[in-house]
Amino acid sequence: MGTQPHLLVEDGDLTDIALVPGDPGRVDRIASHCDESETVASNREYKVVNASYEGCELTICSTGIGCPSAAIALEELANVGVETVLRVGTTGALQSGIEIGDMIVATGAAKNEGTSKRYERAEYPAVPDYEVLSALVETANEREGNRTVRASNGEDAAGQVHVGPIASDDAYYAETEEYVADWEEAGLLSVEMEAAALFTLARRRGLRAGAICTVDGNLVDGTQKGTDTEDDELPEKAKNNVGRAIDIALEAATELSHH
Repeated sequence: MGTQPHLLVEDGDLTDIALVPGDPGRVDRIASHCDESETVASNREYKVVNASYEGCELTICSTGIGCPSAAIALEELANVGVETVLRVGTTGALQSGIEIGDMIVATGAAKNEGTSKRYERAEYPAVPDYEVLSALVETANEREGNRTVRASNGEDAAGQVHVGPIASDDAYYAETEEYVADWEEAGLLSVEMEAAALFTLARRRGLRAGAICTVDGNLVDGTQKGTDTEDDELPEKAKNNVGRAIDIALEAATELSHH
């Protein structure tokens, strides 16, 4: 199929499984958790690295901010043979009591974005692949001592890993109090900017997809992340727990590589 115009990779360059953070800087952080790594390409918001983790060969590819950029990454990953994608990102909590540094495994993503609607009607669900979702939840349970919480409307939200629906939104600076209140009332756990497109396109392309995100602020409780760059923008607890989410995703990827 030739070289992909944005990722600058060709068929055979990458592995079957890819971890896809938004931030190019986080590609390096994920790679630092692996046994070996090698940069394949770097262009615009996309940095692509091949790595090995406990015998599992995997790719790490940044998607940039938002669904349009993430959709480009997924389309081109699919074009060169990637079959499974795991988003490892950050997210803003929408339920009181979900703390900075907690993690959320998404069971679905509301399409508060425009990209997926160019592919299909909004009524079609943006949901993760069951095998990927199960691997993330089971790995989180094993690592966190069965402390996952299937939270709804903030109930019993004291665990470290919350499992439930989220929202994907295009307009970071237009998330008004009305939007937040509506999402909170609907029982959505958090909001981020990429999962809906990744879930939608993965389903349409026959890929497996899932997402685990670390909470970097709580929009209901009024705590926000900072304004610096890369991981320096994150509160200390979130910064530390991004590493835990990375480990969960890497171990889940290893498990998925056998299926």
